[in-house]
Amino acid sequence: MNINDAIALMTPGLYAYVSFLVFWFGACMGSFLNVCIYRIPREESVVKPRSHCTHCNTEIPWYDNIPLVSFFVLRAQCRKCGGPISARYVVVEALVAVLFVLVWLKFGTLEDYTPLHLTPVYSLPVVFLFWLVVFGLALGTFVDLEHMIIPDRVSLGGIVLGLLFSALVPELHNEADGYGGFLSAFLGAAIGVGILWFIAVLGKLIFRKDAMGMGDVKLMGAIGAFLGWPSVLFTLMVSSFLGAAVGITLVLTGKKAMQSRIPYGPYIALAALIWMLWGPTLWNAYINWLIPPQPI
Repeated sequence: MNINDAIALMTPGLYAYVSFLVFWFGACMGSFLNVCIYRIPREESVVKPRSHCTHCNTEIPWYDNIPLVSFFVLRAQCRKCGGPISARYVVVEALVAVLFVLVWLKFGTLEDYTPLHLTPVYSLPVVFLFWLVVFGLALGTFVDLEHMIIPDRVSLGGIVLGLLFSALVPELHNEADGYGGFLSAFLGAAIGVGILWFIAVLGKLIFRKDAMGMGDVKLMGAIGAFLGWPSVLFTLMVSSFLGAAVGITLVLTGKKAMQSRIPYGPYIALAALIWMLWGPTLWNAYINWLIPPQPI
């Protein structure tokens, strides 16, 4: 019996329990992600020293570092000095936990029933790789929001890992062997980098200044390496609409000037997550809307 058959035989109670474990695992990864978000832009180790208060440098004991719990128990304050704890910590933990569960719900589903209309996957290694994608996109998003940069270990590291894992797990691109998986990842990375690089160069020629950061260009390459070239086209289209809608809203409400810089990475990440969870389903619905099926 393979893992798919085993999951199909799970009772609803057991499936719910496993889903809860996935949620908790995601929250723990979100807790570690918070460390990465804070330390990577400051070029600090994400391993040493242990978690500590950013105000008084007091080491945080394990019982004050429980994901989704300690923030509320401590009332968003350091137990030692009373310094405020940013709400971003619990938001990241909850967000990653929910996304991990959504990826888990994609696995082992029957073709005639998919929870939340998620596009199903049938390979457990692909689930783990999608979790890695969630982690990387969340890291890039929150660092970009705070520092207006996307770390190279997210973008360039994502391209390298995408090429490597696509060769090891060709099912990531619905390929039968490692060679096909690597070629699909390479094509996705090349198209991702190429399209955004062309837009960045064209924007600089038109506006006489950088219209897009190279971090965004490399991030799109990482998305293409993991999710394939169709994801690049979808991500570019959806992120453009999202970025334009938010940008116009900020300008109209007076929160940003017309020439203000707005981080584009979060919109790329959100669009890529939509593709990863629902992309093919949404794409097929869009095609059927453009070209309605002809009655037989």
